[in-house]
Amino acid sequence: MSRLGIGIVGFGFMGRTHLEAYRRAQADQFDCQVKAVFSLDPPDFGGQGNVDTGTGDGVDLDALGIRWTPQIEQLLEADDVDLISICTPTDTHIDLAIEALEQGKHVLLEKPVALSSSEVQRLVAVDARTDRLCMPAMCMRFWPGWSWLRETVQSGELGPVKSAYFQRIGAAPGWSQDFYLDEKRSGGALMDLHVHDADFVMATFGVPDEVSTSGTRSQLITQYRYPDGPSSVVAEAAWYPDPSYPFQMRYRIGFADAVADFDLSRGDQALHLYRGGDCQVIDLPVGNGYDGEIRHLLQAISEGADKVNPDLIEARGVLQLVEAEGQSIDDGRAVKISIPR
Repeated sequence: MSRLGIGIVGFGFMGRTHLEAYRRAQADQFDCQVKAVFSLDPPDFGGQGNVDTGTGDGVDLDALGIRWTPQIEQLLEADDVDLISICTPTDTHIDLAIEALEQGKHVLLEKPVALSSSEVQRLVAVDARTDRLCMPAMCMRFWPGWSWLRETVQSGELGPVKSAYFQRIGAAPGWSQDFYLDEKRSGGALMDLHVHDADFVMATFGVPDEVSTSGTRSQLITQYRYPDGPSSVVAEAAWYPDPSYPFQMRYRIGFADAVADFDLSRGDQALHLYRGGDCQVIDLPVGNGYDGEIRHLLQAISEGADKVNPDLIEARGVLQLVEAEGQSIDDGRAVKISIPR
């Protein structure tokens, strides 16, 4: 197979994050190259996100041999582009992904893939008619320390999980505020931030029987109830109004005889395992979840795979879960979950 050509649609913080992840993959012998970038305005390197993703202070596209176009059709129809990364506002995702698939491109679609599960179904129907791969970019599946947790829970090597607590909080986005602070477009912290933990909870523990969410779509806490699973699974998310408030990404998992404690702020010692009266720092691989998801998709394409993990059906299920959490906020009650297992 010839070198895989990449096109990036949208070149704010997340678009630059994808670019650097593709460049690192290419440096590590993945046969790919970013060929083109679409943005309505000339790239100005956007704002800063919650996490240092290796984007640096700026990128000279010309020096990298990457062309910029303000014409989306020019990128989607380009013969040297095989895979499209969609990094635009959420309310544009589905139509762009459908057009890319219909142009014969593979797609990596940033989260949340849509604002409603019914919108995702439109994309599922188109994807089923093509031989291309369309992967939702749920990066926590691949984040060092989080992939370790999921594997450890599913292997049972530390015994059953008794309790699980996830926290993802920080200042409200200071970039693209016309999008992020408009809940009708972004879905607020519930949809844009908390969706990471909702996806991870469902991927790790399965579909809960019901959810109970208190707060608002900007600051919320959800209890996931598993009659035959952990007695307590909780996820907290918040966008706080003060721009100085630091971003925090944590989990604390109580196993039968051990505690796993992850805190992003601890850097290369983020994951501690307490067991047998000792604290062990778990060595984690270099990189981040964006590297992991992109390499998973590149590998799947190179091998001619017919599926990816996660897939669009899982993305639709996550949105159904988050929609139930929104209903719980609105109604002030627990909501039963009926997502097919």
